[in-house]
Amino acid sequence: MNSNLHIYNTLSGKKELFKPVTEGHVGMYVCGPTVYSNVHLGNVRTFMSFDLVYRYLKFIGYKVRYVRNITDAGHLVDDAEEGEDKIAKKARLEKLEPMEIVQRYTLDFHNILDKLNNLPPNIEPTATGHIIEQIEITKDLLAKGLAYEVNGSVYFDVIKYNKTHHYGILSGRNLDDMIANTRALDGQEIKRNPQDFALWKKAEPEHIMHWPSPWGEGFPGWHLECTAMSTKYLGNQFDIHGGGMDLKFPHHECEIAQGTACNGVAPVNYWMHANMLTLNGKRMSKSTGNNILPNEIFTGETDKLTKAYAPSVVRFFMLQAHYRSNLDFSDIAIAAAEKGHNRLMEAMELLKKIKPSESSDVEIESWRKSCFDAMDDDFNAPILIAKIFDGVKIINTVNDGTASINGVDLALLKETIQGFVFDVLGLEAVNANSNSELLENVVNMLIKMRKQARDAKNWALSDQIRDELLALGIQLKDGKDGTSFTY
Repeated sequence: MNSNLHIYNTLSGKKELFKPVTEGHVGMYVCGPTVYSNVHLGNVRTFMSFDLVYRYLKFIGYKVRYVRNITDAGHLVDDAEEGEDKIAKKARLEKLEPMEIVQRYTLDFHNILDKLNNLPPNIEPTATGHIIEQIEITKDLLAKGLAYEVNGSVYFDVIKYNKTHHYGILSGRNLDDMIANTRALDGQEIKRNPQDFALWKKAEPEHIMHWPSPWGEGFPGWHLECTAMSTKYLGNQFDIHGGGMDLKFPHHECEIAQGTACNGVAPVNYWMHANMLTLNGKRMSKSTGNNILPNEIFTGETDKLTKAYAPSVVRFFMLQAHYRSNLDFSDIAIAAAEKGHNRLMEAMELLKKIKPSESSDVEIESWRKSCFDAMDDDFNAPILIAKIFDGVKIINTVNDGTASINGVDLALLKETIQGFVFDVLGLEAVNANSNSELLENVVNMLIKMRKQARDAKNWALSDQIRDELLALGIQLKDGKDGTSFTY
């Protein structure tokens, strides 16, 4: 088992040597989507970041239990005290049952991640499937005196918890400062303190999704579902909890408080957060029109792009930035990523044709180590990609005869680069290959048409085909064995 993996822990603010709770096993929980709309491209980046983590942990020999939830319960917007939850609002507008909305957008979520070659989690629990567990946690916190009930709603007592623990430990906040900077809001007077958060909310008559509880008809608070599901499937203390940077406070902060108060131990050893994705240098937003959906990238049916891009190219683009760094999506950036992706896939095809020599003058062992070193440094995919292209250089020099490689080194080169490209990065050759094959077939068809034109002495058409292909960067070369092309 790899003993060199270091993970940046949001909780400590530094990279730490990874030591799982149980040797050889990893428990990983990632906050999944609230299914009330098409999957957001920024969320896609988050899930892809943790797919990379999952893939690498498996690659280096860990047995991983990866849990990613689906939020299908009707919570109030941003855990507010009043208002309409997103799923119910969508159901009302479209005159559908809430679970029809849930089903539609859960399928869309799975479809998009499948196209991008994300591996499915081992367990994908839903909030509505764990109402009993959430009620039991609420009852336990009430019994411990760390929660209180008011008019059918139950709240976590942040001030009481903070007397023995640090509420704000993940985000680096101080409760006294939070209290001092809190504005008085309507509807907050039923809570003892504005920072207290709902464990269970009383359902008003217009609230569609609600369940019976010891405190009356209601629904669970937003933060409670993740505590219930993560601890049920991974235990009271597990290894990795991931999500977007926007979830650090209050969602993950509240998870720490709930889990610690309930079970007496901090629930998570390594907190990981993926950073934002912007579009053309600006925050993505439906209201401003600065937005793009994954399927629009795959089809090209958007004014943000000049053409369509294959899912594997999109994946390659996103992995060129470290998961903790901001990433800007643009037509220029994705076009550049496509060129790099195609170069890589061409080299992977070329590797299949290389024959070993008696001797070897390329260094494979140190190159292989540099690939592992990149991923061991907090899953640094952009550095790994740079190292993979060092491997592409080796392939090209061996292929053109300026370097040689023996059978042992060739086998190691193939095993390493294929493992990192396909198993760790999760790229797919089929997209690049099909594009390359399509281009080759089209050009060969035009070469055949040009030959027919020349045989018929239609020199104008022959020259037109040659010149228009040249304008596209495809050069024809006539020889005694026929016409070939380069691009």
